[in-house]
Amino acid sequence: MEKQATGLRKASLLALSVISMMSVDIGTAFAQDGPAKQVFGNIALPSAGPSISYGSYAKGCQSGAVALPTEGQGFQAMRLSRNRRWGQPQLISFIERFAQDAQKIGWPGLLIGDISQPRGGPMLTGHASHQIGLDVDIWWRQMPNQVMSAEQRESTPFISMLDKSKFLTVDDRKWSPLNAKLVMMAASYPQVERIFVNPAIKQKLCQSWTGDRTFMGKIRPIYGHDEHFHVRLECPPGATNCKPQAPVAAGDGCDKSLAWWFTKEPWATPKKDPNAKPPKPPRPMMVSDLPKACAAVAAAPAANGASMAVRETYAPAAAAPQAPAPARSQSGGSGVPIPPADVPRPSSRPSLN
Repeated sequence: MEKQATGLRKASLLALSVISMMSVDIGTAFAQDGPAKQVFGNIALPSAGPSISYGSYAKGCQSGAVALPTEGQGFQAMRLSRNRRWGQPQLISFIERFAQDAQKIGWPGLLIGDISQPRGGPMLTGHASHQIGLDVDIWWRQMPNQVMSAEQRESTPFISMLDKSKFLTVDDRKWSPLNAKLVMMAASYPQVERIFVNPAIKQKLCQSWTGDRTFMGKIRPIYGHDEHFHVRLECPPGATNCKPQAPVAAGDGCDKSLAWWFTKEPWATPKKDPNAKPPKPPRPMMVSDLPKACAAVAAAPAANGASMAVRETYAPAAAAPQAPAPARSQSGGSGVPIPPADVPRPSSRPSLN
C-alpha cells in the first residue's frame, strides 16, 4: 500500500509538472504568434528580471520596467488609466531631474503623458514608438499648484500651441519664451537623442531663439505634437540589445528639411484610382516580428512588488476607439526638399495622443 501511495504521489507530481510546462509553453506560443499590440497591450504588470530595452523605439519591448510615481517634485503623471507610465530606470531618473531643473527656470511643473506599457511593445491605440521605455510625452500645459485627482488627470484637456485659424502657425497668445526655454533645456541633456515637436513650433524656435543653438538640431519636426513634445533618450551605453537611431544630422535643422513641412506635399491627400481593387488590410505586427527576446518578456512572471505599483495607477479603463487619420502622400515631388531620414514617414498621420 505504501509503495502504491508513493507511486500515486509521484504520478501526481509528474502530472502537475507536465501541466505547468504546458501552461508556460501555451503562454509562450501565444506570445510568439499573437498580434503584438494585443499581447503587450493587455499585460498589466512589468516582467521580472533586469531592466533592458530590446529592439528599436518602434519595434521592441522592455523588461524590468519601473513605474513613474503618480506625482513628485515638479511633476504629475496624467491619464493614469492608460497604464503607460512604465519606463527604463534611466528615463524615470531623467524625468525626475528635468522636472526639478525646469522649476529653476520658472516652469511650475511638468505634466507627464505616455511613457510605455509595462513591458513595452506596440500599443492598442496611439503611438508607433514608445516601445522600449525610452520615450516620454511632456504636455505643453503647465502643472497646476494642487495635486490633481485621478478624475482630473483623465479629464483635463490638452492645450494646443497652434493658431487653428492659420496654417502651421504658433499661437502667440499661448506660446511664450518660457515654452522655448523648457524645450531647449530638455534638448541640452546629453542622454536626450531627439525631441519631436510640431513643424510650426520648430519654425518658431528657429526664428525666435537667441540663446545657445548647440542643441537645436535635436529638435525634430513631425506631425501632431502641438499639444505635447516627445523626448527620446539614446540607448544606454553598453546596451547591446537596444537598437539606436542614426545620429542627428549636423546643423540646427532650420533648413530645407524644415521648409518641406510648409509645402503642400506633407498634407496632400493621396489620389485614388477608382478602378483599383480595395487594398488588403495591413498585416498586424506579431510578437514573432519583434526581437526574439520579446516573446520571453511577454510570457515572463511579473516583477515582485509590481502589483502595488500598478494599483496606484487606478483601474485601467478601455480606451475609446480612434477614427483613422487621413493618409498622406509618400511620393517626393520634383525639386521639393524631403524630410530628414530620421523623421518617421507613416502611411497615416500618427495620433496626437
